[in-house]
Amino acid sequence: MTTKVLVYLSRQDGLKEADKITRLPGQPNDVKFDQYAGYVTVDPQVGRALFYYFVETPKKSFGKNKKPLVLWLNGGPGCSSIGNGAMSELGPFFVKSDSKTLYENPHAWNNIANMLFLESPTGVGFSYSNVTSDYKNNGDKRTARDSYTFLINWLERFPEYKTSDFFIIGESYAGHFIPQLANLILENNIKYKNFTTIKLKGIAIGNAYIETIENEQGLFDYLWLRSVIQNDTYYRIKSVCNITGQDYNGEDVCIKALEAADIEKGRISLYNIYAPICNSLQSDKNSLQQGNILKKGADPCSDHNVESYMNLPEVQTAFHANTTKLSHAWTQCSDLFKHDDWKDRPDSVLPEIKQAIDSKLRVWLYSGDFDAIVSVTATQYSLQNLGLPIETTWGPWYHKEQVGGYFMVYKGLTYAIVNGAGHMVPADQPERALELFRVFLEGKQLNTSSPA
Repeated sequence: MTTKVLVYLSRQDGLKEADKITRLPGQPNDVKFDQYAGYVTVDPQVGRALFYYFVETPKKSFGKNKKPLVLWLNGGPGCSSIGNGAMSELGPFFVKSDSKTLYENPHAWNNIANMLFLESPTGVGFSYSNVTSDYKNNGDKRTARDSYTFLINWLERFPEYKTSDFFIIGESYAGHFIPQLANLILENNIKYKNFTTIKLKGIAIGNAYIETIENEQGLFDYLWLRSVIQNDTYYRIKSVCNITGQDYNGEDVCIKALEAADIEKGRISLYNIYAPICNSLQSDKNSLQQGNILKKGADPCSDHNVESYMNLPEVQTAFHANTTKLSHAWTQCSDLFKHDDWKDRPDSVLPEIKQAIDSKLRVWLYSGDFDAIVSVTATQYSLQNLGLPIETTWGPWYHKEQVGGYFMVYKGLTYAIVNGAGHMVPADQPERALELFRVFLEGKQLNTSSPA
């Protein structure tokens, strides 16, 4: 049965059982939680289907379907929430250097919540469309619509989670995806009475790409404040480069200033300026001459072991993936659609964040303080523009008797910094990230008690 409305809804009978993962190749023995993976069709006219990986809380957890249901989204746009989020940051397993064996993540987020990882938009990871030109129609609005369509169909497939509290969390360009999806859910909860009412309670975004111009200004201000580029170069860039948030102007004086900054910063990763770089670092993706984040692409230090593992035929069979025999390999970040193909991208999603706050959702932003791509400086500029009243002034939060970072509570929004983390906070600071996640889900405040 298919409803005759703008949102596609189809029967899901028997598909949950078909999606259950018996065992992932190379996974540890005695795994105590259930895993599922498969496709959900979101547009039958072009054969557009999104791929998901779902990990429940351990079976010993009392009433696992009463634990929160959390959707994790990576950014890009175009990066896989399975390869990045699940396999590199916060999922139950990571890939060993042999690219065949998995090992357990002791700080996996499914220890406290049921985690749903979605490869979105179409063209990312194993998600696909039967019409190749459809990949060029991706944009913010369609991504939100497809994600909503995925969710209501997925909840028909897993009806026991219809009554679960639901949260959306992600990072980077998910700063665009998440607030737009959240508001669409709230609108459709009212609009479509015959659909499942999604019990959305809150959203959290790490190193959130919120405003285009503020992000670019924040990048150079951050590098200067961190003494990565010198005074003369910094002020030269501010003087001669027209940082509009799209492409810097092509005047020779600006290009020369950016070239000087590239030389001064050296061979570091903008995703974590203090982390050791991998041998395969691609300097062009860390070049300050590339313009905004959308052209820098994925972190060039992403774990290549994950790509090797996800392309093993036996792994794809276990995941119930690549059933249509895609013409391209699975990659951490897709190249099926380009920056210029993206159909719609507001320069600011502050109105959408404000709408989520006004709807009484729990809203958190958090930043790794070593990230230059979407820096703490850029996020603080956006928070200033949001103009919310302050309820709890700036101060440290503690974890295991150490300062885990700093935070401030605004009316309707909490902003937290995680010390020692870059763009992918759970990968760099897994214990602190898990603690932040726990506190967010419970609706509490970060620990401010200083050890004696």
